[in-house]
Amino acid sequence: MTTIAIVGAGTGLGSAVARRFGREGFDVALVSRTKEHVDALATDLGGEGVSARGFAADVTDPAALAAALEAAASDLGPVEVLQYSPIPHRDFMKPVLETSPADIEGPLAFSVVGPMTAVRQVLPGMRSLGRGTLLFINGGTAVQPQPERAGTSIAFAAESAYAHMLHDALAGDRIHAAQLIIPGAITPGHPRKDPAVLADTLWGMHQDRTEFRRYAEPLDA
Repeated sequence: MTTIAIVGAGTGLGSAVARRFGREGFDVALVSRTKEHVDALATDLGGEGVSARGFAADVTDPAALAAALEAAASDLGPVEVLQYSPIPHRDFMKPVLETSPADIEGPLAFSVVGPMTAVRQVLPGMRSLGRGTLLFINGGTAVQPQPERAGTSIAFAAESAYAHMLHDALAGDRIHAAQLIIPGAITPGHPRKDPAVLADTLWGMHQDRTEFRRYAEPLDA
């Protein structure tokens, strides 16, 4: 079996996706800024029978992110599924009239340069496998901009455009790019936004391989 790399792995959605794909036989590469964090998460998952390993990288450091994904493929096997789902920093969410050109550099590095770096790193392995899935996770501001959250509204929209272009450009290579929009917060116990429910949704998107975008729940008008 091959590998799923979860960029932005944490104890919520990341670990739920690791369990879901791990049950299907995938090895799991957990990528986050802090090695101790992902190592502890990998240990917990290992106790549940999931083959997981942690790799440290800040998504705003392209060289570190590429190196982490290269190490993951070397240690665990080619990355067949990439999930890009780090949680944005709070300081990305200033009101639009208070957001300067300098303020947008961080969100764009996080939500555009980061995923582009990750995709370029894993694409050769996917092509060698003859298949692959790229999963992009975004909040509702990706499709419904909010003036009080200008940084993520701008950067998520750019990430969405990039992901949608990949969906069209890579279809002939049997590489499926898809986006899951999660309005509001991921909420344990919620019928649609519980981490395990979302992990099932992402597994279904990997299996279905047709539509570009799904919504965890409808956006408010």
